[in-house]
Amino acid sequence: MLFEILSWLLVGLIVGLIARLLLPGRDPMGLFATSLVGIAGAIIGGFLSRLIFQHNATIGFVRPGWIVSILGAILVLFIVRITRR
Repeated sequence: MLFEILSWLLVGLIVGLIARLLLPGRDPMGLFATSLVGIAGAIIGGFLSRLIFQHNATIGFVRPGWIVSILGAILVLFIVRITRR
């Protein structure tokens, strides 16, 4: 259980950092908030990918999981920026 939570935080941090790099602008948030943005993006991206793609769909040789997780994190980050103004 603890390893699963730590792996969610690590993957969320990676996805959140990539989203913050791809969406330019100032984001005054720490690593934990970045990780939460990444986790929320992965959840939203996973939900949307299951709606759009089949459960085990691939695009070429790449499964769309990381891609839609990053896109979902960009969406969450954009919503956070709008609500902070």
